[in-house]
Amino acid sequence: MANQQRSQIIQDNPIGDRLDSFRASFDDLCADKGIPRTPDPLGQLDLEDVRDVAVALLFALQNLQAARLLPSSGRRKSLYFDLTNLGTAVGEDDFDFDRIKPLLNAVLANHAGNDALIWDRAYEAVIEATPPPRPIPSPLQQTPWLRNTGSFPNSAEHRKYIDDVLKEELGQLYVGLPDLYESYFGGVPNLETASKTFFERCLGGSSNPLFSDGGWRGWPEDANQKDTLRWLADFTKELAAFAKSHNSAPAYDRGLLAMPDEPITGSVAQRKMDVGFVDDNAGAAGKNSTKCHWSQILVPGELKSNPHADRPSEAWLDIGRYAREVFAAQDTRRFVLGFTLCGSLMRIWVFDRLGGIASERFDINKDGQRFVSTFLGFLWMTEEELGFDPTIMTTTAKGGQRFIEIDREGTTERLILDGPATRARCIAGRATTCWKAYREKDPDALFVVKDSWQYVERDEEGELLREATSKGAVHVARYYHHETVRVRNADDDVRNNVRKALDVTKAANYPQNPSRRPPSRGSVAGGGAKQSSHGSGASLPPSKRPRLTYSAEAGGGSGSDAALQNRVHRRVILCDWGIPIYKAGSREVLLAAMADCIEGHRSLRQKAGLLHRDISIGNLMIGKDNCGFLIDLDLAIKEQRLRASGAKGKTGTRAFMAIGALMGERHSFMHDLESFFWVLFWICIHMEGPGKGRVVDEFDQWNYAGTRMLTNIKIGEIADESKFVETAKEYFTPYHKPMVAERG
Repeated sequence: MANQQRSQIIQDNPIGDRLDSFRASFDDLCADKGIPRTPDPLGQLDLEDVRDVAVALLFALQNLQAARLLPSSGRRKSLYFDLTNLGTAVGEDDFDFDRIKPLLNAVLANHAGNDALIWDRAYEAVIEATPPPRPIPSPLQQTPWLRNTGSFPNSAEHRKYIDDVLKEELGQLYVGLPDLYESYFGGVPNLETASKTFFERCLGGSSNPLFSDGGWRGWPEDANQKDTLRWLADFTKELAAFAKSHNSAPAYDRGLLAMPDEPITGSVAQRKMDVGFVDDNAGAAGKNSTKCHWSQILVPGELKSNPHADRPSEAWLDIGRYAREVFAAQDTRRFVLGFTLCGSLMRIWVFDRLGGIASERFDINKDGQRFVSTFLGFLWMTEEELGFDPTIMTTTAKGGQRFIEIDREGTTERLILDGPATRARCIAGRATTCWKAYREKDPDALFVVKDSWQYVERDEEGELLREATSKGAVHVARYYHHETVRVRNADDDVRNNVRKALDVTKAANYPQNPSRRPPSRGSVAGGGAKQSSHGSGASLPPSKRPRLTYSAEAGGGSGSDAALQNRVHRRVILCDWGIPIYKAGSREVLLAAMADCIEGHRSLRQKAGLLHRDISIGNLMIGKDNCGFLIDLDLAIKEQRLRASGAKGKTGTRAFMAIGALMGERHSFMHDLESFFWVLFWICIHMEGPGKGRVVDEFDQWNYAGTRMLTNIKIGEIADESKFVETAKEYFTPYHKPMVAERG
């Protein structure tokens, strides 16, 4: 009965001429290599050529309607998925190509009416290429995919969706750290002396002091937002006046922004903020302006009238949401300070690339001097103390230019950062930021400066790029320099530098009896770690998921895992600047650049032995002469390596993940090739022309859907050719509809 069903499907869905393009490509390959069409041309090709031919054939077979309808040889949904699995096996070094040669020969023979033979050979190949299942890799061997809020292409960022992903990204927020205040405020010159002086004024001098045993005079008993904001504004105005008159006051002009009903500009979706400190010179605080931009927010704050709102689902999430916007709008932020005030209970917050930590809670009506010193600290802190990167400097000339300095080949070079940055809109994660740059003395030589926060367990991206460049990989961004960023004479990592070596195991909510305590890993030694590297003589030749298991890549996690993880601030400089592929000036340029990027992926594997593993819309670029090239080797891995990096997880852009990757398969080059397809699919739906994007609600859910749902959605899009064509006709923009192929 099963054989009858197979025969009927094969008869009803003839192959016809749909493998002719594969055969033509094979003929071209043989001609290029001077191989005559003998009865066994495959025997004259080298192993890598046979591998490429096999992959091309499997893709061609998967595009046939019969492959989607024929039953699986095992437990999968159809033969289509058997062929996908076979494609993964073909990429393994120990694959026996004798298993697939009968299928290749059957297709290349091109005898009329041999469809049944081709499909019989396909079934034989998928059965023979399916060995007993390998043991499922442990979490340290196969790192899982995660979601974070920085991987949402063409999204409206509705709060109801963003919040769930933000919770996952932040993971465990550690609160009640006893030494946090001293660590971040203790270095502000004369802060404690000045705070004590101001507070003493508040205690005396009249029969109705500003502060007494009952707390602050005028503090609203119910802590309602309107009255609390008015009180805070008056208090901060008086404190700022004192701060400016103090002998040791720094030359900062800051104030409190208290416009909770006015949206702050610079967000993807409309966002408001209760309260926060801003630079008065930016034109917001204390002025008549009703508009403020997230780039002006120095310290975000969240108010709640109810003291019981001091918990993860309320105040903690809200302040995290504000911190994300600050990070997104300020391209030199290493961390963000903030505060929550629930009733009269206050916490100080620090958000960084691992997540968030907070101080012990204190009552401002009982510890008035601590309240004074906290607000005065926000007014007096340097930009570096507020979390800005001191290695990105500004020239003193009027309208000064931002720049960095690098030590390369024994000399110091100054690179001018030119124009706005591209930056991942997230808190925890790699948080990649890229700037276009040029040498101060050579404006025509363009570079890309890329900062990211990598897990210390991972191979340095700069080392991988240097290797790829030295081995001649084409259509891949070319290496110029890389280094570990140094701040205050130490490698800039989160645990030791950003968090001042605070021990989160002392947090009030740290699990007392964690079920497992892995050894501490990932700390960066302050003195002995490598500071920078550069290519010796490197010339300029003619270049993001729900968790499947526990992971900490997006900052999430629990217990000791999250407490012991670490990220380090890396800087990579590339020789090639370009625009994202979705900004291609025409469909022809788009497709040609896509082909270049696929060739770059192949070259990266063949010449450097590297598997990219993060093919997405932001990592395919178009450079000069409209040539395409790949960027971002943050998640790349040596294909020969049997074990994964040991890092707790990785993020990627879920919309472009291969179905197999979503299903938990070990990542292979076939998954990357499938991701190229999803990138093109996404562009055709979301781009109305060069650089003109749109949000499509039905596909926006791809950014937020659970793993199983997204897997089923993607399978549904491609399992049936007529359904796929229907989707393309309905959702492709008019600009891209000419790319929909009509099948006879």
